[in-house]
Amino acid sequence: MKHILLIGGTRGIGASIASKLQEDHILFVASRTNESLSHPNITHIPFDATKDELDTTMIPESLDGFVYCPGTINLKPLKMMSLDTFESDMQINFFSLVKVVKAIIPRMSDTSSMVFFSTIAVGTGMPFHTSLAAAKGAVEGFAKSMAAEYAPKVRVNVIAPSLVNTPLAGRLLNNDKKKEAMGDRHPLKRVGEAHDIAHIATFLLSEQSSWVTGQIIGVDGGLSTLNIN
Repeated sequence: MKHILLIGGTRGIGASIASKLQEDHILFVASRTNESLSHPNITHIPFDATKDELDTTMIPESLDGFVYCPGTINLKPLKMMSLDTFESDMQINFFSLVKVVKAIIPRMSDTSSMVFFSTIAVGTGMPFHTSLAAAKGAVEGFAKSMAAEYAPKVRVNVIAPSLVNTPLAGRLLNNDKKKEAMGDRHPLKRVGEAHDIAHIATFLLSEQSSWVTGQIIGVDGGLSTLNIN
């Protein structure tokens, strides 16, 4: 079985990815809590992406896949954004990712795969997304450079979702009216669910995507490319 490291795999998209992989893979889930991690194929590693160094003694010498899930959703007008918010978003979304990647890249096996997360707001300008889009734009540039530098050994791809119904987006989707309004913005007339994103992530980790690298893959209900209004 393949060995996969997930950073953040106990809630939302990360938990959905872990659920899809746990039967056929050996998972190492680094997160602040171990809620929902009860499968015998899962090893939990205590880890806070905002401040901790990853304990690499708890992961195998060879990894076949890596997913970095931590993220933020700070949506405000620029005039209400402090520099601390920009720095915090960049730290969680980008610098912590880079720190972990540098620690594990020597362990990535031949034909291994890395999956990062962005947002459609990088490729499609959206108001109130300045801090988030800046941080995730850094992720996209980093991923493409990584994909070029480590080809053909390691594949690196990025998933760029629209709004997904997870705890992270709770305040934006905390009642049916908000869900309906947000869903209506999308050509497919609903917001995303964690399993929508997990399907793509598991595909990118698998051999079925062995000729895919350096890509930013929109999973967004058609919002970034279609105008049906």
